[in-house]
Amino acid sequence: MRADSFAPLSPEKAEYWSQFPQWDPKSIHFNTLLGFVLEDARENYARLRLPYRPELNQPAGVMHGGAIATLIDTAVVPAIGSFYEGLVPMLTISLTINYMGAIIEEDAVCEGWIERRGRSIVFCAAEVTGATSKKIAATASLVYKV
Repeated sequence: MRADSFAPLSPEKAEYWSQFPQWDPKSIHFNTLLGFVLEDARENYARLRLPYRPELNQPAGVMHGGAIATLIDTAVVPAIGSFYEGLVPMLTISLTINYMGAIIEEDAVCEGWIERRGRSIVFCAAEVTGATSKKIAATASLVYKV
């Protein structure tokens, strides 16, 4: 796993990010609706899981590409945010995805990491696999404005 290549977060940052993306149980937004689960957050790295449920499928019986795209776009947020104290505003500038396989009736897992960080622009990469099959379903590159 890529996680071993990244330093652990400080205890304070680990505690802060441990509730992502559901910091406020009263606040419902798109990420909480999909049910993402943060599995690991490190400096410049995060792993996020999208638990399988049939509603995420498209008519052919595979996980919808839009759900996978949202997983990718969300997975890099802790990787980017781990550099700062608290949550800073960040916006996706670009997201390029290569779908390489299907996720069928299993959780999707996305590893997201920082490739290069500038003053206000962050370049990221991500890879999505099936949680059980370990088959690569998608790779992506992202650019964020912080």
